[in-house]
Amino acid sequence: MTSDPVERTRLLARIRDAVLSGDETPAVPRSIVSESWQRSLAARVDPERDEPPLVYRYREVEEVRSHHPLAPVLPLLRDTLLGIADEAMHMMIVTDVQGHILWREGHRDVLRRAEQVGIVEGTRWSEDCIGTNAMGTALAADSAVQIHSAEHLVRTYHRWTCAAAPLHDPESGELIGAVDVTGPLQTFHPTTFALVIAAARLTENHLAARLAVRDEELRQRNMPHLVALRGEPGALLSPQGRVLATQPAGWLPERVTLPRGGERVRLSDHEEGLLEPLAEGWLLRVQRPGTRALPSLTLPFLGAARPTARLDGRRVQLTQRHAELLTVLALHPEGRTADELAADLYGDAGKAVTVRAEMHRLRVALVASVIRTQPYRLHTRVEADFVRVRTALTAGRRREAAELYRGPLLPSSEAPAVREEREQLAAAIRNAVLHQGDATEMWALARTPDGAADAELAGQLLRVLPAADPRRAVLTARTTTLLP
Repeated sequence: MTSDPVERTRLLARIRDAVLSGDETPAVPRSIVSESWQRSLAARVDPERDEPPLVYRYREVEEVRSHHPLAPVLPLLRDTLLGIADEAMHMMIVTDVQGHILWREGHRDVLRRAEQVGIVEGTRWSEDCIGTNAMGTALAADSAVQIHSAEHLVRTYHRWTCAAAPLHDPESGELIGAVDVTGPLQTFHPTTFALVIAAARLTENHLAARLAVRDEELRQRNMPHLVALRGEPGALLSPQGRVLATQPAGWLPERVTLPRGGERVRLSDHEEGLLEPLAEGWLLRVQRPGTRALPSLTLPFLGAARPTARLDGRRVQLTQRHAELLTVLALHPEGRTADELAADLYGDAGKAVTVRAEMHRLRVALVASVIRTQPYRLHTRVEADFVRVRTALTAGRRREAAELYRGPLLPSSEAPAVREEREQLAAAIRNAVLHQGDATEMWALARTPDGAADAELAGQLLRVLPAADPRRAVLTARTTTLLP
């Protein structure tokens, strides 16, 4: 290949045209490009007319963004790439693993020109949709790549050069997206490709650091479950099966392959492990003959219009009253008498006989041994999201509390004890996040039903978010609706 950019562009065009027509090529295309062309043509991409499909509308893009694992590291990518891209008349693009453009920021003129050829949020840039391009090829080959001019299979994009690198989940190692810098042919700098690779590695390192923090928090919260095994072999596992803590030390490899169904894990030819679900991750134990571990009861009641519980992973549909009873018992692990529960659920008019009847029905719906009597108390390992939010707030872990808080506790309940806890918890997390939290914590709260109706929270977020942050449009519209 010639080093002269103009001559190189002409040569690439001749190579592409020769390959497509079956003629002898003036030079051999790069192998990563040639392989991408073959995949794209096999997918019946039209080199002369195809354009990327629009898969997500604007509101749908917002929803996909909010749940994507790359959302927390977007500020890092902005700091690393956006200033340089804007100065060089380029744009930064971040896609998901399917090649959908989720974020697109950069020089205003370049964004406008890109919009004219379909390089916009919500479009899909996988090779099977739009042929060879840096984003799609980086995902298909799982390798950083720069695509220059006529190396793009579709002629529309011959005036563009792009460099992209894949991004991986540190938990599983799987692809989760790609970061790309795209710009007009004449302004692309030779060092941009190296910068994109460096930004991708920096992003993956940041994701790994965040994962390490979450691992430590999971260990701290769930170590009592491991200790409760009283010396029996056990382990705490991440949601994907990475081993976070063991008892005794070192008796398991770094990862356990989780079964597709069921709760048993083959550990050796002569030994099986039993998985018990935690709110995050798993408790793995080796059950000795004749021993019986406490069942696990999960209560995801925040924002729950139709409450359910999980008993050792089994889903249990609950009535509102039964959910209220379990809420009070989770808040009082020492137990409650029938008279106390009557006041908790019905106020001064409550009667113990009513509580006893409801408790009988609840024990039938679960398992009788899960609830002990005299006083009534839970004989389980309880994972309640509302308790975890309260614990995180008490320990000063606002980020964790904001991410866990999905809405008010049993929002339709009028039981006095539940209503009091719901109001106190909502006020506590709002005060902590609004007056001491950062943008990430406030945005997490703003996505809850209470937060979406909070004009003060929206205004505070608008004051701290960068001017180019796409969330500002959502908040601006929200404040216009909320303010009188």
